[in-house]
Amino acid sequence: MRMVELGSVCEIKNGYAFKSSEFKKSGTPLIRISSFDNGAVYFDDKTVYVDSSYLKTKSGFKVEKGDVLIALSGATTGKYGIYTGDEPSLLNQRIGLLKSGASEQMNDKFFYYYLSVLKSEILRNAGGAAQPNISTKSISELKIPLPPLDQQKKIASILDAADNYRQKTKALIKKYDALTQSLFLELFGDPVRNPKGWESKSLISLTTQKPDNGFFAKKDKYGENGMPVVWLTDFIDKLYISEHNLRKAETLPKDDKYLLEYGDALFCRSSLNVEGIGKCSIAPREFSEPTIFECHIIRLRFNLGCIIPEYFRFLSDTKYFRNCVMRNAKTSTMTTISQDGISNIEIPLPNLSLQILFRERIYQLTAQKAQAQASLVQAEYLFNSLLQRAFKGELTN
Repeated sequence: MRMVELGSVCEIKNGYAFKSSEFKKSGTPLIRISSFDNGAVYFDDKTVYVDSSYLKTKSGFKVEKGDVLIALSGATTGKYGIYTGDEPSLLNQRIGLLKSGASEQMNDKFFYYYLSVLKSEILRNAGGAAQPNISTKSISELKIPLPPLDQQKKIASILDAADNYRQKTKALIKKYDALTQSLFLELFGDPVRNPKGWESKSLISLTTQKPDNGFFAKKDKYGENGMPVVWLTDFIDKLYISEHNLRKAETLPKDDKYLLEYGDALFCRSSLNVEGIGKCSIAPREFSEPTIFECHIIRLRFNLGCIIPEYFRFLSDTKYFRNCVMRNAKTSTMTTISQDGISNIEIPLPNLSLQILFRERIYQLTAQKAQAQASLVQAEYLFNSLLQRAFKGELTN
């Protein structure tokens, strides 16, 4: 397959440094780095707009259907997007605009799919600095395979079909998340307003023992053998902790106070990322072997006759609980929350039978979501397999 420099088959340019004072609530949407993430460009409630007159006065930064975008700097350097909108937009700074659709030699969708392969090379060229960046000149010098245009269209069509299956599966998973949130509000109401008048209780009053910090062991004391340890990254943003790939402590605690039981609520107590503070998960119904938790985690052991852990897990993701956490957190070099800070948070407590009903329905939705996630794994494998074959010339033989 013939290899050519990217700059020889498409126009590549930088975005424009629009001033924040020019941002509006309506007009022509401005594409920023947050507007795409290795997929189609999207606009949401965080989108900013500029005066539509700029489509003429700043026409060199106009983004049209089929154009491809690449983040040029920052932590997300190399992520890419494709513009699918019918109406043009404008491009902000620190983003590369690739007018592949204007080329008579290259199909825009073919190029878009090749970016997932090219991304690793873009990152290598961006360097390993704290703020990596890459220039449009460097991107223009990257090599890309270029079969005849009819073959490019055929490859793009095959990958489109595989990608559509993948995207539909992702959308189904999001639907299950939305259903869960709707179910929570339907049964319990918005905890900020508490329209159903549930009595409020402090978390400490719903526990059977005082809160604990986890077990401390130096990093060199973890290996392949020993007792499994739940780490922060093992549970944040998950309903349950997965036992897969838990690191193991070769140095063991002298007592069993760090052992986890079903229903234990685990909280992130310190993080450089403010959003991580107070994030919660719960210990599953049973571990295949005794499991402990590490020192950056606070554990509350709930009285299961008062509160159902699954109810609390979803409550902990609400704006109400997140605000409670931040009021009790302390910020210096690292944001932290103490045992008392977690324990003194008050939450609305619905009657137990309603919490149990919520848990039963959650189990059903979780099982269905797990099936969709398994389908997504297959869809990703199919897509990546076709992607590799496509750029080896195996899909057009």
